[in-house]
Amino acid sequence: MDPVLSRRALNRATLDRQFLIRRTMMPVIDVIEHLAGLQAQTPHSWYTGLWNRIEGFKAEQAADLLERRQIVRIALQRSTIHLVSARDCLAMRPLVQIVTERMTRTTFGRKLTGVDLDELETLARSLLEDRAMTFAELGRALGERWPDNDRHALGQAVRWLVPLVQVPPRGLWGRSGPIAHTGAEGWLGFEAPAMTAGELVLRYLKAFGPAGVKDVQTWSGLTRLGEVVASLDLVTYRDEEGRVLYDLPGMELPSEDLPVPVRLMYDFDNLFLSHEDRSRVVEHVDVLKRFVPHNVQPRIILVDGFPAGDWTTARAKGTTTLTIHRWEPFDPAEAGQEAARLLAFLAPGDRHEIVVSDGPSKT
Repeated sequence: MDPVLSRRALNRATLDRQFLIRRTMMPVIDVIEHLAGLQAQTPHSWYTGLWNRIEGFKAEQAADLLERRQIVRIALQRSTIHLVSARDCLAMRPLVQIVTERMTRTTFGRKLTGVDLDELETLARSLLEDRAMTFAELGRALGERWPDNDRHALGQAVRWLVPLVQVPPRGLWGRSGPIAHTGAEGWLGFEAPAMTAGELVLRYLKAFGPAGVKDVQTWSGLTRLGEVVASLDLVTYRDEEGRVLYDLPGMELPSEDLPVPVRLMYDFDNLFLSHEDRSRVVEHVDVLKRFVPHNVQPRIILVDGFPAGDWTTARAKGTTTLTIHRWEPFDPAEAGQEAARLLAFLAPGDRHEIVVSDGPSKT
């Protein structure tokens, strides 16, 4: 009989593997690889994700790695932009390319009628070797060869056919730039063998386990992983609903009573988006739903390991104000202390103010 893990036990296990109970002293690039990538749709909010996980983290540490091409932002899991090491970029992309292909064919397939995809890939690679381009620029250039096809669809097809990294200054701390892309292989200047599906599952479990097959499929966007999981040497548990959960042998699980500090999470943190059953880390689904029509992902405050509020910032006249929005009553003292530390990271040259407000932030 498999041991049964409560929701709190899964909560503590996941937070522990995400370095959200105790910050780690590991180097930045090692943390990014341990997490199997950090979701990074926005240019800068992921820096807070690293700050939450790494003791003494300085934004310049990650910005320097990005500028030196040791880490990159590229569409990977679920075809969303992730921050990964150069090694993982080249290893993961061939495996998850099918996810972007599936989404591109569904959305743009009819608009690519008459386009030879091999020719499109060859031409796009040639264009991107000369300089990084935005999708608008790339679409205009490709439109000269296929004037009867939708330019946006042509650019999005390249996103599927060619591994595209977003190049700095986009994503650099305190700076910005156009969303310009170039080919990953040329940008990084080396090759790496493709990761197998089994290797990807093991990486996922190390960062997010124990978890079920549907969880790893939700995280990766891949399907039919049941046979892959069954072929691996894993231990099994059950959750309170009787679902089978898999884990790496020898991984210790923390006590479900382990105290968890307050954490102010960034908007697209992996913690909330990497399980089919999110109940181990997400409560207040009714509150979260109010953000969905506005295409907003709230910056959640974890209290005792679960969402209890969200936070926002505003800057005016040299003062950055962080507002703690409580979804339910909790003592704001510990959250206020963490907010003060976060403000020192986000706006070191400003005056700081912390405000507590009851109810979710306005979308």
